[in-house]
Amino acid sequence: MTTTPTFALGGDLPVNRLGFGAMRLPTGTFDGPARNPENGIAVLRRAVELGVNHIDTAAFYARGGVRANELIREALAPYPDDLVIATKVGPLPGPNGVPSGHAAPGQLRGLVEADLRALGVDRLDVVNLRVGGVNGTGGESVAERFAVLAGLREEGLIRHLGVSNVDAAQLAEARSVAPVVCVQNAYADDLALLAECEAAGIAYVPFFPLGGGWNPLDTGRLEKVAARLDATVAQVQLALLLASSPVMLAIPGTGNLAHLEENMAARDLVLGEEDLAELRS
Repeated sequence: MTTTPTFALGGDLPVNRLGFGAMRLPTGTFDGPARNPENGIAVLRRAVELGVNHIDTAAFYARGGVRANELIREALAPYPDDLVIATKVGPLPGPNGVPSGHAAPGQLRGLVEADLRALGVDRLDVVNLRVGGVNGTGGESVAERFAVLAGLREEGLIRHLGVSNVDAAQLAEARSVAPVVCVQNAYADDLALLAECEAAGIAYVPFFPLGGGWNPLDTGRLEKVAARLDATVAQVQLALLLASSPVMLAIPGTGNLAHLEENMAARDLVLGEEDLAELRS
């Protein structure tokens, strides 16, 4: 089992491997109603109290005037010295607020500058280029767009770069332009790319770590192990995810304090050899 609790993003940004995803702060789903912003502020502050120092966000995490980036700034600024905020650019929201288009290379600077303003920082810790739609990876070049972000990195507006929703060819293309410190993909379909990231020391950050795209295990086995360990199914899923690779970072998101407490308790859950064998069989 992988027990190292931290990972150094880019070699110089140490983060706890169990972080927090901000997508569900404004709304439970992309097309759901807006949540009370005070709840999101409370969740963010409690997350940091519980040891979270890696938050994943995006400007398109928004609903009805409630925006994840603005909640992060209101809840946590001035930011703790060890807090790493990773954002992503690429998707553009349509008329209903749901991402339905993608930024051209010439639009990326504006998106990065908007994130700088919304988060209230002079430099973004990590910016991921999110490519593609909802139907898998591959099929398009990332070089021109990634080169724009690399230029903004050279200007000092970005510290590190990552990619999201890419296949092996797209990752290689991005790495030929500039260093890549993290990949954010759907884990279930991506074991070969995970191995490539591990070999290169690149963080692997699966989106939807508790479902909605990643849940390769049958519920029966999860429930059996959870009962044996006096844990919840979500905690077992997160513990297994962290045990799968030393470069794996988990970013479960929630707008609920009780769910946050449950997720963060997964850091203390140890899966033994019997548990791992049963879950992976």
